[in-house]
Amino acid sequence: MTPDDRKHYWRSNLRLMAVLLTIWALVGLGAGTLFVDALNNVNIGNVPLGFWMGQQGSIFTFVALIGVYVWRMEKLDESYGIDEERDIAQGVSKSGEAH
Repeated sequence: MTPDDRKHYWRSNLRLMAVLLTIWALVGLGAGTLFVDALNNVNIGNVPLGFWMGQQGSIFTFVALIGVYVWRMEKLDESYGIDEERDIAQGVSKSGEAH
């Protein structure tokens, strides 16, 4: 990878993380705290949705976002020709230098 490729790769990674963390913050803070009264008008079973989101929704969302991050990073790695398993087998460090 060229230095410019590394910059673009890292920017793409940071952008993805920023988007996913923003979603998590909005779900955790918004659904669990700010919009709880409106969400409590809807029930899941016998539990108000606002309470459920505060207790479980943020955690489930975080786990789902981890899955999305892994999936998107695999696509990003593929687009830049990064193959961690191949690099490990060849003894190449993350900086792209052989050791």
